[in-house]
Amino acid sequence: MEQIDFKKTIDNLRKTGFNPVPNLVNIAIPDAKNILWQGLNYFTGNAEWLPEYDEIATWLSGNNGRGLLCHGNCGRGKSLICWKIIPLLLNHYCRKIVACYDAQQMNADIDAVKAKHIIYIDDVGTENLSVKFGEKRLAFCEIVDEAEKRGKLLILTTNLSLDEISQKYGERTMDRLVAITTRVKFKGDSLRK
Repeated sequence: MEQIDFKKTIDNLRKTGFNPVPNLVNIAIPDAKNILWQGLNYFTGNAEWLPEYDEIATWLSGNNGRGLLCHGNCGRGKSLICWKIIPLLLNHYCRKIVACYDAQQMNADIDAVKAKHIIYIDDVGTENLSVKFGEKRLAFCEIVDEAEKRGKLLILTTNLSLDEISQKYGERTMDRLVAITTRVKFKGDSLRK
């Protein structure tokens, strides 16, 4: 039986633009829980630690190449952590730059978003179908597909439940999200007052 040199074959395929083994973004921030706590206090002045934050601290400690999908109740600190704190921590500790967009910006320039390697999108589910010059595109579905194929790191926030995400974007996109993200459900009352 002929032996195949998988490493050599994969290297050859990469030269053609096809990468069967994507370059995943790994994060490992030491003492992530304490650092996350410091960030929350910096931005709020008086933070309350929520159970969901433990899951985010665990993700920051070692993401195993997976992105982060924070879903559920609005006003529980999702956007604060993902929009402000995580990009700062990734820049400081990992020397990674996070491209931050809200869902409307994502729709405005899908191809620019897809070109980034670490992408944060706030308020997924609030965008409409992107239509430019009669061409209809499902921006979020395209970005999730690109992330799976290319090993891009997605950090996402949404007020939708996992079922609502599946209904809005379809089973294929939801299946990809399950494969490439750690999902954290935010529960309880809003902290916005």
